[in-house]
Amino acid sequence: MTPGPERLTVGDLDGALWRLLSASDRDDPAAFTAEHDRAAAALDAATDPRWIAWRHALAARRALVEGDPEAVAAGVSAARDALGRCLPCAQTALTLAYLGAVEGAADHADAAMVLAIDGSLLAETAAADGPSRALHQAHLWLSLTLAALDLEELAVGQALQGSRVADALPGLPDRWRLLQLCAQQHAELAQTLHRRGRDEPARELAATAVECAEAARALDWEAEPGDQDLLDVVQAWAMAGRGDLADAVGPLRRARKRAHRDGGTWLRGYADLVLARLLTRLARDRSGGGHDAEAGDLLVDAAGSFAAAGDRRRYRQCLLELGQGTAAMGRPAEALHWLEAYRADTGRAHARGRELWAEMFVRRSRLREAERQTAHLRRVALEDPLTGLGNRRSAERRLGGMRVGAEPVSLAVVDIDRFKAVNDDTSHSHGDEVLRRVADLLREHCRTGDEVYRWAGDEFLVVLPTATEAQALAAVDRLRAAVADADWGDLQLPQPVTVSIGVATAPGAAGEPLGWRSLFDTADLHLFTAKRGGRNRVRAHGGRGAGEGGP
Repeated sequence: MTPGPERLTVGDLDGALWRLLSASDRDDPAAFTAEHDRAAAALDAATDPRWIAWRHALAARRALVEGDPEAVAAGVSAARDALGRCLPCAQTALTLAYLGAVEGAADHADAAMVLAIDGSLLAETAAADGPSRALHQAHLWLSLTLAALDLEELAVGQALQGSRVADALPGLPDRWRLLQLCAQQHAELAQTLHRRGRDEPARELAATAVECAEAARALDWEAEPGDQDLLDVVQAWAMAGRGDLADAVGPLRRARKRAHRDGGTWLRGYADLVLARLLTRLARDRSGGGHDAEAGDLLVDAAGSFAAAGDRRRYRQCLLELGQGTAAMGRPAEALHWLEAYRADTGRAHARGRELWAEMFVRRSRLREAERQTAHLRRVALEDPLTGLGNRRSAERRLGGMRVGAEPVSLAVVDIDRFKAVNDDTSHSHGDEVLRRVADLLREHCRTGDEVYRWAGDEFLVVLPTATEAQALAAVDRLRAAVADADWGDLQLPQPVTVSIGVATAPGAAGEPLGWRSLFDTADLHLFTAKRGGRNRVRAHGGRGAGEGGP
């Protein structure tokens, strides 16, 4: 009896996932199917929502290979349900991007578009956590999804972002793959711009494609033969787009020969399509040149390969170019045949997809602006604009959330001595500068974990979590000394700035429980005692204090 494939455990799933993603990205459905068979039992046994989502996403990809559209839809739906229980992170962005690629390959443009939008938003958020392989792969699959939707500019942008992430990672295979993808996406966008008559930017994009291909070759990494053949095809195509038509023909024919000998169905179609486009350009540049007929035959073969591989986007491109080519050759009946086939297959899906992306992009921009405005309003509501400290509202919110009495906590009310004289004898701008500097000194010299707020006018509040009365007195006396020892000479004030501080601690000396308002009122009373005792000093319960600094 032939033994079955080796089974994996749940602990093996991380490694299996990267192999499955790599197999999904190649023109070899059998490799994906074999890898999926190995991982199926472990995926079924996994209970984490992340792996449940991947179980259904990979099942959808398997159904796509097997030509079961209902199972594709069911797998995508179940995966999205599981993702709703996952944290927003690079892994979730990757799963959404992969699902988008599955829907794009299934020719579900609207669903692919929504998944790409969700995935791109999450990828942008996840970038704040730093580079990771999951983030790199998210950009790769987003690029593939957007390319399948004919959104080539956006596909190039995702490929470039993925390449930048890959540059920060140690894995050479990932870096090679993103450089190869960047080369391909730049070459394809160059083709589109050339078709629109924008030759100069097309040449620049093609030159970038050549640079990316050469950078991939410079890496100390031996890619799979099929991947290397694809890079050869792309580089020759990019050379042609850069203007080196004659120099590109030989390398492209050799790469096509290898692709037909060793490559899969999709790669054979891609090589035929690229060579057909190059020969078409040669024919136009040389007033015929005998290449039109060969280009047409290659496009027919390419269309058949893409149809067999399920690449409806490139299948449609072949039909359109066949219609345009035969029309240019003076064969209108044949041209109408190909153009009618193109029109019938295209329908309105992609036009609606483009409109949806544009609409969602605008909505995303508006959402970001709304978030920015909300953050600004939150800052206005909770932050003192002069000092940058939290304001009274912010302090009350913080104090209201504290369990006063559950563990020691101290409050210190800080007041600037003779502040009215600063405003009266100099100016309010000098007064504002004094407030800013005192705020900075309090913030700089307080203990780690202590919090400083501007309570009102020239009065500040310092919250000292877990501080006993003795600890609080020592800590706030450092604040008093920092203000008293600061250099105030540049402001030309009538006398140096000092502060008086009242301190209260919960639980109090008798162990009585205090709410925060009672605690604040007690500290405020001790502040009054410090002022009456001569200013520039600290006072607490029972007249205890520090910093007898003099009047």
